[in-house]
Amino acid sequence: MPLCLAAVKNPSGAYSETRNLDVCAHRYRVRRSAFSVHIARPKAHFTVFSSAVPSLHISRCIMDPLTSTAASGLQAHMESLDLQANNLANASTGGFKADREFYSTYIAPELADSADPMTSVSPVVEGPWIDFKQGLLQTTGNSTDLALNGAGFFSVNGPNGNTLYTRNGSFQVSPTGVLTTADGYPVRLMDGKTLQLQSSSPLQIDPDGQITQDGSSLGQLELVDFKNPQQLTKMGSTYFSAAGSQAGVGPADKAQVNQGKLEASNAGGAEGSVRLVTLLRQFDMLQKAIKIGSEMNREAIEQVAKVGS
Repeated sequence: MPLCLAAVKNPSGAYSETRNLDVCAHRYRVRRSAFSVHIARPKAHFTVFSSAVPSLHISRCIMDPLTSTAASGLQAHMESLDLQANNLANASTGGFKADREFYSTYIAPELADSADPMTSVSPVVEGPWIDFKQGLLQTTGNSTDLALNGAGFFSVNGPNGNTLYTRNGSFQVSPTGVLTTADGYPVRLMDGKTLQLQSSSPLQIDPDGQITQDGSSLGQLELVDFKNPQQLTKMGSTYFSAAGSQAGVGPADKAQVNQGKLEASNAGGAEGSVRLVTLLRQFDMLQKAIKIGSEMNREAIEQVAKVGS
């Protein structure tokens, strides 16, 4: 769907519309699945003459602000749809933290000093952010199910020996007696070691993370918090990594361990469904705006042809 149109004067003297201009100085593409939009941003006037091709006369070729803004909005909404789809898919995943987005506007540097830069403003998703709001605590009665009430994370040993952090306390005991996550990652204690159970007796875990079994202390869970949790990187659905970031790790002084409970996902299914419907409606309106812009350009070319005749 080219958005930069021109009138072509054929050898017969008649004007017609051309939709394949390669003379534009700037071209942007928004592609998703079968949807493709081309936005042309020429900076100058062109007059091309050739004996082998029809004469192309462009008196002024400007970017259509309606169509360009709508196309940028479509791209931003496609990113939002990806985030929302992932949230809905993990609405029942324990300890999952929803992804949100915040919008901004973009002005091409070469057009920032133009006479009317607002015609070149495009909406964009500046970046996603993680919603660390605590989910509901649900009682399970399982002694190895743990939930944190307050800001903080459990620490586990990742697959490559790196430390990962999670709010999903659905732990289990491995055949070798090690307390692990559902993915088999060992849970870390304060001294960096893993929890090795001495028997099959149930565990007693205090709000501060102290673990006892048959009256014997087995250690204390390593609970951490971050000064800037938005610097964390998601690793899968419920794990986070602080490697190479400036998140600022420290002890989770305000977190309390609740034994026999699990934290639910903070991505509500009902809220997510409403949000998804809203995004789809806005997406449909933006598609209609692009169609209107294309029709306006076509009518303008037809009027040029009429004047030329």
